[in-house]
Amino acid sequence: MRLFGIKNCDTVRKARKWLEANQIEVAFHDFREDGLNTEQVEKWVAAIGWETLFNKRSTSFRNLTETEKSDLNEKKAIALMTLYPTLIKRPVLVANNQVLVGFKEADYRVWFNL
Repeated sequence: MRLFGIKNCDTVRKARKWLEANQIEVAFHDFREDGLNTEQVEKWVAAIGWETLFNKRSTSFRNLTETEKSDLNEKKAIALMTLYPTLIKRPVLVANNQVLVGFKEADYRVWFNL
């Protein structure tokens, strides 16, 4: 099981703190430090859809050019998320072929059967 995100993101911190408090070991992968490739983003999109993964409310999205923002589709979103990983909603929790995006304690409780 692996948690993807950015270590200084508040939501990622909350998720990591919750996991630690519940004694659940998860490897952490920082987008900025450890990088991210297109193949990984494509797997997540295949599992949950690009609309769920792509964060249109982020500062990174607001900073895109109008050309980059327009006519978004799966292929373009994957390319943008790979180029600008901060466009990905965080954290991304991955186990086997299952993907959970964001952190809500209730969702984590269900995920881990707690």
